[in-house]
Amino acid sequence: MVREIILADDRMTETIKWKSPTFMYEGNMASFNPRTKAHVSLMFHTGANIPGDHPRLEGGGDAARYMKFLDIDDVERSRAEIQAVVDAWCRSR
Repeated sequence: MVREIILADDRMTETIKWKSPTFMYEGNMASFNPRTKAHVSLMFHTGANIPGDHPRLEGGGDAARYMKFLDIDDVERSRAEIQAVVDAWCRSR
């Protein structure tokens, strides 16, 4: 369902990189972490640089941020924020 939410934005494309679905618009935006088992983890490669306030983006440091989803209900509750992050990414390109 995360994939469908991201790809609902017509600007986004998808490919496989690093053995994982990767979402792109004028650069790599995010990839699923295929190693996580207890939840879905989406890594935003340069998430620290996505403009705006996005409380679900976790992590410190200069680059990567993560969104974790525990189940389908968690994804649905996060739909608006996922869409906001995708829009902010695309607008900042």
